[in-house]
Amino acid sequence: MGERQRLVPFLTFHGDAEEAMDFYSVVLPDAKVTSIVRVEKGMPGDEGKVLHGELSFAGERIMFMDMAKENELPPFAWSMSLYLDCKDEAEFDAVFEGLRRGGTVMMGPEPVMQFRKVAWVVDKFGVTWQPVWG
Repeated sequence: MGERQRLVPFLTFHGDAEEAMDFYSVVLPDAKVTSIVRVEKGMPGDEGKVLHGELSFAGERIMFMDMAKENELPPFAWSMSLYLDCKDEAEFDAVFEGLRRGGTVMMGPEPVMQFRKVAWVVDKFGVTWQPVWG
C-alpha cells in the first residue's frame, strides 16, 4: 500500500451529502463510495444523514458530511475549486458532461496555455471543479 493521501478535500452539505457522493461516483473515473457512517438517534445532527462519508477515485479520497439543518452553513464558492487532471480527452469529456448536468459552466472547454482543454464548472451541488486535459 502506498503513502496515505495527506491533503483530503472535505465537503460539507446541508442534507444532500449522500446524493452528492452517488453523483460523483458516476461522474468521476473509477469512483466509488467506500464508506458512509450515518447520524444515529441521540447523536447531534439529523438522524440518517451522513456523519462521515468517503469517496475514492484514481487513488484519491474525498470526504463528506451533512451539517444539521439548524446549523448555518456557508455555500460553496467558486474561489475554492477541485482541480482534476484528466488522463485523456475521453475522460475529460465524460467528466465535463457529467459535472455540467444541472450545474453551470463558468468557462470552457477551451485551450489554455499548455492544456488542450480546460473548464470551470459549478456542479448541481455548488461545488466548483476544474477539469483539465493535455
